[in-house]
Amino acid sequence: MVKMGKDYYDILGIKKGASEDDIKKAYRKQALRFHPDKNKSPNAEDKFKEIAEAYDVLSDPDKKDIYDRFGEEGLKGGGAPAGGGGGGCAGPGNFSYSFQGDPHVIFSDFFGGRNPFDQFFGARNGGPDEDMDTEDPFARFGMGGGGMGGGMGGFPRSFSSGMGGMGPHSSIVKKPQDPPVVHDLWVAMEDVLSGCTKKMKISRKMLNPDGRTVRTEGKILEVQIKKGWKEGTKITFPKEGDQTPTNIPADVVFVVKDKAHRVFKREGSDIVYTAKISLRDALCGCTVNAPTLDGRTVTVSTTDIVQPGMKRRVSGEGLPYPKRPDRRGDLLVEYEVKFPERLSQSVRDTIAQVLPRS
Repeated sequence: MVKMGKDYYDILGIKKGASEDDIKKAYRKQALRFHPDKNKSPNAEDKFKEIAEAYDVLSDPDKKDIYDRFGEEGLKGGGAPAGGGGGGCAGPGNFSYSFQGDPHVIFSDFFGGRNPFDQFFGARNGGPDEDMDTEDPFARFGMGGGGMGGGMGGFPRSFSSGMGGMGPHSSIVKKPQDPPVVHDLWVAMEDVLSGCTKKMKISRKMLNPDGRTVRTEGKILEVQIKKGWKEGTKITFPKEGDQTPTNIPADVVFVVKDKAHRVFKREGSDIVYTAKISLRDALCGCTVNAPTLDGRTVTVSTTDIVQPGMKRRVSGEGLPYPKRPDRRGDLLVEYEVKFPERLSQSVRDTIAQVLPRS
């Protein structure tokens, strides 16, 4: 059975299998109910953010598909649970999701950049109507339970079409999202061995409170590099791109790149060390003290003649497996034979007598 972690469906008050329209209606109701401008309970802000995260996942087909199959752990890069989630489904691969969005921006985007409290109920001292029913703020207009279609409970259709994208088919709701902003994230092999946190500073445009003008500000995004992550792993920060009055901000995506190492090469979860040996050692056998990623050395001996391309494997001295970070790949010792630059005639004669011609 898939361990779900957070139950995004329960957070929105819907059942698994809910339609896209049901998800929108549920978000609309819950977000208005727990918006901190209206709901003064101590946990309203946390609940409001949790609702935004649930909507961000369930409204995106790709994220929703991974969550439905692998739960929160699989969605956030923990890998598929044992058994692959049932039914032979493939795991989430290199996908990793981390909710770093601003729930207030998501709320503003959903309502077309306008404040629904001010629009419907009027403001007093800069806040929403204190007598509004937080359970269903649209009930007094005959719009309870998300009945937002055609005329919106007695309002003329021309009025409802301009109400900040409130209708599920409104063109304002379907503002285009900017394409993802992709950055390379160079990671050292030692960081892949132990895991780490990278702090990445981005610069982006932010809407001012007037909803029309923008300012430029910096933000630090914390990227959790997990043990064993492979090159090409993507970490997505939803809607952290530029804000404008007419767009949905782009997702900011970091793509893991392997930083070149001075000693090792990487082959998946294995690492390769090249040992330089003499021709004599290649023919007569040798012992190599091979380094490890964590600063130790391991002894690798061979009595065989070293053939071209020959490697020796040291189990468990490589990098962690991405989906099984408690286990590690291997250290591969490959040999590079150093040939002498010159030989005396007597040595040549001796070799000619000792070595077979074929």
